[in-house]
Amino acid sequence: MADRLRVMFCDHLSLMRGKYLPASKMTSPDGTRLARPTFSVHWDKDLILDAPHTKCREGIPDMVLKWNPDEIREGWEPDTKVVTGDLFDSDGAPLVLCPRGALKRAVADWGRHGLSPKVGIELEAFAFTRTADGGLEPMHAPGGIVYGTGPFADPMGFTDAIWRQAEASGFRLELITAEYDTPQFEFTLAYDDAVKAVDEMVLFRQMAREVALAHGVILTFLPKPILEKGGSGLHFNLSFADKDGKNALATGPKGGPDHLNDIGRGAIAGWMKHHKGLAGLVAPTVGSYLRLQPASMSGYWCNWGGDHRGVTVRISEEGGPKTRLEHRMPDASSNPYTALAAVLQAARLGFEGKYDLPAPEAGDGFDRVDTGVGVAGSLAEAMDDLEADRALGQAVGRDLVDHHVFMKRIEVTKTEGLEGTTLRDYYIWYV
Repeated sequence: MADRLRVMFCDHLSLMRGKYLPASKMTSPDGTRLARPTFSVHWDKDLILDAPHTKCREGIPDMVLKWNPDEIREGWEPDTKVVTGDLFDSDGAPLVLCPRGALKRAVADWGRHGLSPKVGIELEAFAFTRTADGGLEPMHAPGGIVYGTGPFADPMGFTDAIWRQAEASGFRLELITAEYDTPQFEFTLAYDDAVKAVDEMVLFRQMAREVALAHGVILTFLPKPILEKGGSGLHFNLSFADKDGKNALATGPKGGPDHLNDIGRGAIAGWMKHHKGLAGLVAPTVGSYLRLQPASMSGYWCNWGGDHRGVTVRISEEGGPKTRLEHRMPDASSNPYTALAAVLQAARLGFEGKYDLPAPEAGDGFDRVDTGVGVAGSLAEAMDDLEADRALGQAVGRDLVDHHVFMKRIEVTKTEGLEGTTLRDYYIWYV
């Protein structure tokens, strides 16, 4: 039996916060208390007193973190188990700022149509090491290639250690491989129910960063930590299970744009209509807009298509039980609960509202695209777009989105004038 429990939640900055508790409290129905104005804290640890709904000026009261004992799992530290949970007001009401709560609401909204969202998550990350003077540099991997495996791609062997620990901790990894830009790696996690999949992702991401650190590697999921190289995304591969557990997107053995049903068409139409508003929630740091650029295969353009990496929404050619829609705009500087909630709510709005679906992309995504609509050019502009999309904000949660916009506008001010490695280092120890 483990000696302690590490209970955590993913905050507004996508940081995993929590406590170590003794084994005797693993099944406590009372949870554990933390200061609610944790949601007032910024990257530089500045306490933003007027952050909405944090009650900073009302005595810095408690919030309560509660977890389901059945969801406790093996950790990656000795004699330690881990779990994530939900946040509540001190009076027991769900906390309006809880990102996991926003995702649960999105799942429930789809549940009213008899559908249960399923998701598989792809994560991309870059590896850095420390220099003699204490700075950071990309991990030296001169033999690294896209789809590379083995010591030429990872001479420090830290991905092997992550794989071993993932197995020991019960994470269901689908793959690890080197990405296009050395030293970049992709980690793909197994399909699951939406909340369970994100729980798995946030715990895996924390484990991977901590295991890498023990091997002398700073693993970062920042969207654009090296200006001269590509970006890192957080891709959501989505489907919906019907009441019988079957894939509700499937229309037969084939997938792709020619085999979409009303659910798939409605979801894509929702993503197209809310494309600009979505960016502020799924790509919410300054570096996100260095990644989101034309001809970058990142989700910049408001477009969709089949087996086409130059579009934001890619429709797999696999059909039957594997039928799925891939949304490629998010990055892992977002809170993944909030990001997936936003993606699901935009899809629902399109499905329920019977939005018109534009034609699929026919251009190559480099020299020619059919659409002239892209995302904002900066985090500040993305917040303007998010505020303007009232329907999406209401669906995700008005209070949560208002808080998000407030904190991100302060982030714009705090990072003004930062660029290159200085901007990278503002975030890198946290994401």
